[in-house]
Formats: sequence, structure tokens, C-alpha cells
Amino acid sequence: MATTDRQATTLALAHALSAAERGLAVIPLSRTKLPALRSPHRDTHRDTSDRGTSHHAAPGPTIPVCHGECGRFGHGVYDASTDPRRIRRLFAAAPWATGYGIACGLHPHFLIGIDLDTKSGTDSSAALRELALRHLFTIPDTVVVLTPSGGRHVWLSGPPDVVVPNSAGRLAPGIDIRGAGGYLVGPGSRTRHGVYSTAPGTARLAPAPCPTALLRLLTPPPRTHHPTPPATGEHGQGLVQFVLAAHEGQRNTRLFWAACRAYENGIGPDLSPALIDAAVHTGLSEREARSTLASAARMTGRRP
Repeated sequence: MATTDRQATTLALAHALSAAERGLAVIPLSRTKLPALRSPHRDTHRDTSDRGTSHHAAPGPTIPVCHGECGRFGHGVYDASTDPRRIRRLFAAAPWATGYGIACGLHPHFLIGIDLDTKSGTDSSAALRELALRHLFTIPDTVVVLTPSGGRHVWLSGPPDVVVPNSAGRLAPGIDIRGAGGYLVGPGSRTRHGVYSTAPGTARLAPAPCPTALLRLLTPPPRTHHPTPPATGEHGQGLVQFVLAAHEGQRNTRLFWAACRAYENGIGPDLSPALIDAAVHTGLSEREARSTLASAARMTGRRP
């Protein structure tokens, strides 16, 4: 068994490095499909970041939020990288890893995962076809990953100025969406239920652009408009609106995604105050917002 596990880890690392060459940021996963590395802060405090705690709960001590600024591994999707040296270090720190996760919503593909599940006897493929007929779109030829349970992960590419949130069953029963802040189990990963593999004929494809009509279904409607500093331009205003449109449970994810786009477009420093104000408006603390912006700056190779 130990030899088999080592072989699975070696194969997972090889597949992860191959994915990184295609611009996909990866993290090591355990056989349970969860990030293989546990939080380095688990013994010092509970991670209550954006868990939707009641506003009526008794006040407690301020808990620092860390998305990797501490320099250690164990921050889930925030550890994801395309740097081969960092990926090797991640897997070296998790020799029990038998798979890898691919972070969604990041440059250059802005990956969106359509998870067609087979649990509870639902026909998620038929549900997606029905949606396509009703809303007049077709799923283009793209990467499709087959899951051990008989399901499928359809990979699509989103536009850089649209954030797609994670959801479960919102689009239709049996259809889960992996967007910004989420990850997909990569092909070649071995879990306790079996191996994930690429569907024949799709391995060399790039994630195809998400159809516009489907993209509208995946993104929540915008909320109240709030003006932003004119120096950031229309793109900056759009990013702030994405943060302001966050509902409970989406706030950190939307802020992180918007901050990544801002830093990639060279407006991160100018837009940071407006992004922080928007995040605080949605219910995040200023400490959490600043920590998330610092994570985005680190992820994109910029200084906050």
C-alpha cells in the first residue's frame, strides 16, 4: 500500500506540473478530494472568515485572517500556483497527496467548472441540455473530466471582468458550479473512489469560452450602484460593483477575485481603498478585507 501511495503521489505531481504548464494553478489533494495540507493556524484559532456568523452573536476577540501571508502552506486554494518549484514544495510537504486541485477563476483561463453529478439519481446531463434548449445556448467542444462516480466536469473559460461564484444545485438539481475561490479535481488524481480521467478527445483542448447565455445564469444580478473614484476607470468601477454585489458567503471570494483582476491590470494600488470600502459595506471587517487584498497581491506577484 505504501508503494502504491508513493506512486500515486508521484503521478499526481507529474499531472499537476503538466497542468501548471498550461497556466492552471494547482494544489495537492488527499484521497478525500480535500486540500492535503491542513491550516497552520488550526491550533491557535478557528477560521471564521466569512462563515456567515450571526450579527447577534456575542462579541469575541478579533481573529486574524490569513490567506498565506504567514508564508506557510495550508491555506487551501490560496496556496495554488503555476510555479513548478512552489508546486514541488507543496507536494513535498504533503507526501500523502494522491491528487491535485485546479483553482478556478484565475488568470489566464478564468476557469469555470460545471460539475454534473450523478448522486440521488438525478440526470444532471439532461438538466443541462434542458437549460441549453430553454436559454438558447450550446456547450462548445472543451475539456471534459470523467469522475469515478460517473459524473463529468465540463471546463469553460470565463471573461476576465466577470466573477462566477460557487454554487450547489442552484442552476439545476445535480449541477454544481466551481468558480472564483473554488477548485476542480484534476485529471489523473486518485481518490478513495477511483481515478479522475480526461474524456477521450478532450485532453488537448483548451477550456472553451462560456456561452453568454449560460454566463448570465451563473452570475447573480448586480445590486445597488455605488460610485467609485474616476481614476480607476470603468474597469475599476466594475470590479467594485462585483464586490458590492456579494451576498453572505461570497464576500471574501468576490473581493479576492476583484483584487486579483485589479493587480493584474495595474490598478491594484489605486483601487484598493474603494475595494476595501466595498467589502466593509458588505459586512467584512477592514482587517479581513486588507488581508484578502494582500493575498491577491501575493498571488499575482504584485506588492500590496
